[in-house]
Amino acid sequence: MSTADAISLLESWLQKRLPEQQQSWLHEQIDKTLLSNSGKDLYITLGLVPRKLSRHDLDLSAEELAAADEARTGWDPSLWNIAGAARILVLAKVAQSRGDAFGQQYQELCRTADVSESIELYAALPLLPASKELDQQVGEGLRTNMKAIFESIAHRNPYPRETFDENRWNHMVLKALFVDSTLAPIQGLDERANDELAGILCDYAHERWAANRTVTCELWRCVGPFAKAERLDDLSRALHDSDDPDSRHAAAIAIAQSPQADAKNLLAEFPELADAVAAGKIYWGNNQSSPLVGN
Repeated sequence: MSTADAISLLESWLQKRLPEQQQSWLHEQIDKTLLSNSGKDLYITLGLVPRKLSRHDLDLSAEELAAADEARTGWDPSLWNIAGAARILVLAKVAQSRGDAFGQQYQELCRTADVSESIELYAALPLLPASKELDQQVGEGLRTNMKAIFESIAHRNPYPRETFDENRWNHMVLKALFVDSTLAPIQGLDERANDELAGILCDYAHERWAANRTVTCELWRCVGPFAKAERLDDLSRALHDSDDPDSRHAAAIAIAQSPQADAKNLLAEFPELADAVAAGKIYWGNNQSSPLVGN
């Protein structure tokens, strides 16, 4: 399927959830915006949507979320609300209509957006045509220290997985730790793990330990497949020295993923954990509040 199918799907969800009068208003505003080809009318429409439409959750069913992923791989609107979804529909329709000219308009929208508007603009990325302007603006968004804006790009969004080079990807993952964000909702976290990132994260862990600060258990998820020599020692430290069950479980999973032969002997020192990992009773999850399953 295609982005056009995803846009049609989004439109159908709103039709199911909006009263007839609000549906008519939204369609009229979209038509007006498309016909005018004016940036001013787009600003006006986007500004009016949250005043005219509900901010209640879109509350998509499991079937609707599955249809979203089928229409556009990785598209995850599970946390969207109705007004935000309507704004994104407007953006997607305008982007379809204006083609290459939309990228610059998108940048202008982002420059004047408040926090909630910025979140929706970045959440819309899976439904927008790729362009150098969009890519430049994503870079701006990643540089923010505002956690919610950063997460609108990094979390539940296929854009980074699909478009970032390794350097940009690695810096996004590290930035997530700096802004105290979780890693689990980052799409492609396991597939795009790499040796350089593992080294960066181990260096980060050393800095945290040196300052007597905690190290998030999620960090080891990107280290395990590349854990040799000193990195395996880091996992051993996390396994032996931590009193936190999450940290011990995470270290055990990561050690089980290590390509180094000594890893099996290390994990064998903790037979209950070794058995739990082997039986699939503890493993990495994709839930923001609980990145480990089976704790």
